[in-house]
Amino acid sequence: MGMFEHLAIAVVLQFAIARLTRSWWLGAGIASAYFVGREIAQAEYRWIELYGGGLRADMPWWGPFDLRVWTTADQWLDWIGPVAATNLIAWVMHRRG
Repeated sequence: MGMFEHLAIAVVLQFAIARLTRSWWLGAGIASAYFVGREIAQAEYRWIELYGGGLRADMPWWGPFDLRVWTTADQWLDWIGPVAATNLIAWVMHRRG
């Protein structure tokens, strides 16, 4: 999946949650948390493969935050895009009242 698919899924998830709870911010938070968590999990796997000898036990707590495993723009945009989009939608809907 690319950034545009992530954006679409995040926005659909946000709309569904906002429809059920009447809270655009809750929808933004849940959609954002999903994509941030997904990218952190992928960074963990990259760290384990590159520096942990294939063993999760060898990964320090800061492993997924090691900038050496965040090497491409896609890895950043896959979580920044959904976070920015859903928070912008929540802000706009909040301002609309």
